[in-house]
Amino acid sequence: MTPLHIATYNIHKGFSHFNRRMVMHELRDQLRALGSDIVFLQEVVGLHRHHASRFENYPAGPQYEFLADAVWSDFAYGKNSVYDAGHHGNAILSRYPIVRWDNEDISAHRFEERGLLHCEIAMPGWDQHLHCVCVHLGLFVRGRRKQLQAIERRIEGWVPPDAPLILAGDFNDWREVAGKVLVEGLGLSEAFELTRGRTAQSYPATLPLFRLDRIYVRGLHVEKADVHHGHPWSRISDHAALSASLTRK
Repeated sequence: MTPLHIATYNIHKGFSHFNRRMVMHELRDQLRALGSDIVFLQEVVGLHRHHASRFENYPAGPQYEFLADAVWSDFAYGKNSVYDAGHHGNAILSRYPIVRWDNEDISAHRFEERGLLHCEIAMPGWDQHLHCVCVHLGLFVRGRRKQLQAIERRIEGWVPPDAPLILAGDFNDWREVAGKVLVEGLGLSEAFELTRGRTAQSYPATLPLFRLDRIYVRGLHVEKADVHHGHPWSRISDHAALSASLTRK
């Protein structure tokens, strides 16, 4: 079976570490170079009324449309954080048709607006839709616990137990406790734990030390998983990108 290539990346709203430079064009080039069929993105700007006037060659439309361009024909965007100048959230880009999508508010409190973007994708030759869930969890332990419970409810309620599933994103899971809910409770497997014995070090992108970003799967076999850090990735975002090659079980 032809492998499915996927990636997850916190793009830091299209700016380099410490917001020094606008990096949307470099970001698009690097994402294309990965050759991924489906991309899970966090901190994607859907609208900002001031960026175009402040930065040369800033994309005219939403960042997810600029990144998808002619490579990923389908995309979905979940607006989570809304402010006076605009909004940002999660996005999923896909080479294959997104037949259904929904964005669920899983904010734990009013100071951190967070969402869960859930897409169903029609994969060629597959007898079931592929369920893709993109998340960016909060910074505080108590809030993340509530958000993991919301993810658990979503998957139990909307994803058939035998359907292929990918859950990916920035979990901010400093203490590595998400696995209890996702692995033990839902029967998911983490791509790097399967291939390397432990979740990936993904932050900061220059020299990753912390294991914040994850790729969880169910009903899929992980052929390979990689962390993309150092130059040129460290010039684009504060997070490293993660990628994996998957096949249907």
